Amino acid sequence: MVQSPPAYRIEATDRPDPSIRDVLADALLAYNETWLGPSASRPLALLIRSQDGAQVVGGLWGRTSFRWLYVELLFLPEALRGRHIGKELLTLAETEARKRGCLGSWLDTFSSKAHGFYEAHGYRLFGGIADYPPGHSRRSLMKRFEDQG
Repeated sequence: MVQSPPAYRIEATDRPDPSIRDVLADALLAYNETWLGPSASRPLALLIRSQDGAQVVGGLWGRTSFRWLYVELLFLPEALRGRHIGKELLTLAETEARKRGCLGSWLDTFSSKAHGFYEAHGYRLFGGIADYPPGHSRRSLMKRFEDQG
């Protein structure tokens, strides 16, 4: 007996339930692990809290997976910039990534100022998209830890 494929419908939305992203990400990761091997995927967050600890005002959000650190978000409010806190966040994240057996780190940025910051900390451009957004560019940078001595 020939089985017919399951029925489906495609739905477009600009307000998806955030938990749906996890469903898709978990399914894709499970699929990828069948041919790439275990990802050892783990989140990594370094949070900067207000003085009273009640609110997150900045920090780094990323993940280690397949022996690489991906820095998804790194944000500092203006009042904390220029005090080497960004360097501290990046260093702490890289140190933890090394402990997790990572080979390097990668990230994307829109900002030419941020691009310079990352290059000063050993990151090198490996790709990008011109005019994203129009008049600007998105830049992808990476750093192999072994290159850092």
